[in-house]
Amino acid sequence: MAFGLDLLGGSSYLWHWKHNVYHHGYPNVVGVDEDLDVGPLARLAPTQPRRFAHRFQHVYMWILYGCIPFKWQLVDDFREMVRGRIGSHTVPRPRGKELLLFVGGKAAFGTLWFGLPALVHPLWVVGTFYAGTAFVLGLVLGVVFQTAHCVEGATFAAPTGHTDRLDREWAAHQVESTSDFARDNRLVTWYLGALNFQIEHHLFPKISHLHYPALAPIVQAVCRQYGVHYRALPTFWAAVAAHYRWLQRLGQSAAPTPIGVA
Repeated sequence: MAFGLDLLGGSSYLWHWKHNVYHHGYPNVVGVDEDLDVGPLARLAPTQPRRFAHRFQHVYMWILYGCIPFKWQLVDDFREMVRGRIGSHTVPRPRGKELLLFVGGKAAFGTLWFGLPALVHPLWVVGTFYAGTAFVLGLVLGVVFQTAHCVEGATFAAPTGHTDRLDREWAAHQVESTSDFARDNRLVTWYLGALNFQIEHHLFPKISHLHYPALAPIVQAVCRQYGVHYRALPTFWAAVAAHYRWLQRLGQSAAPTPIGVA
């Protein structure tokens, strides 16, 4: 099923490294989790440097989220494949079947999204509908992932000394760096494939998302028992508002916010 991503213009090979390895292994760890690294465009974590433009990031980042697919599909995958790097991480370049899948996926994406439509529609129509579709896709992806991690109260941990290890146990860090939202909204759960149960998504990546609503209360009870901060925002809009306030706070405050404190 992961190969379906290649038909949508993203490389399943590079996604494995960027998302499955670096993000899921080290969520909200600056320098490792590449989802936090958007260069000088925004400050998403307290330990990142603040720039003048960041004071407006709570306004302009929503537009930039919509631009994610253009950069991802048309630039980033090619650049990362050629360089053999994702951000600061060295990754093995795809070879053999993996390289064939990369090239074939990009060719299929270009054919399905541009080539075939251009046979029956003017290029400006093809370009307009691609841009509109990609923008909506990017906005949804950006908002869902950021409201799950870059919100008030989420933990942004850093490795201790020269060990490159975290003080917090793996499962506790996954919970405290992540946030659920709209758990009682069946429409949101269906539309997002249960990504609103982000804590359970991180803890149980090999369990079907259909079980997340039943797992969530159990996980929350265990966290309460062992003193682990479990965060569940009541609605989707509450999560969006929490991310908005986080962007605004980091953009206006030059001093780093204490790690894990909202």
